[in-house]
Amino acid sequence: MTPQDLVSRGMSPELAVFITSMLPIIELRGALPMAINLFKIPWLKAFLIAYIGNLVPVPFILWLLKPIVGILSKVKFLDTFFKWLFEKTRRKGNKVIEKYEEIGLLAFVAIPLPGTGAWTGALIAFLFGLEFKKSFLVISLGVLIAGVIVTCLCLLGWLGAIIAGAALILLAILGFWKL
Repeated sequence: MTPQDLVSRGMSPELAVFITSMLPIIELRGALPMAINLFKIPWLKAFLIAYIGNLVPVPFILWLLKPIVGILSKVKFLDTFFKWLFEKTRRKGNKVIEKYEEIGLLAFVAIPLPGTGAWTGALIAFLFGLEFKKSFLVISLGVLIAGVIVTCLCLLGWLGAIIAGAALILLAILGFWKL
């Protein structure tokens, strides 16, 4: 069932955008174009709805992943799997995130590509043992940056892509320069 189907069955476009932005992989990156281009929701309202919706799952992922893994690890097969997964992830982990921690996580979440959003950012923060408050703040900022980029793309097309690309490059330069 698509968000259009939900709206045609009586759900408000705003609620469809909110729910869509909470979904893994789709997140804000898919919800904003839907809101702005499909449902014609004013960009600021669309941005706020998608931003808040994208952040709703993050604290739950950060809080609940450790206890869930702890419970599931009591099953020998799953324990072996988690040890293998975490060791492999930490060993072959994203070098930027490993080296720069929060700045690396910010850059990872801010790039609006599939698989680089808040859900994955929260998983990475857990795997690398980053502190909850910092992780949530960094992920929130990354989602904000991704939202600005996607909004620019939705509103300005190719000009938006150039502006968003320049802004992302500037942020990367500033972030690495301060280190």
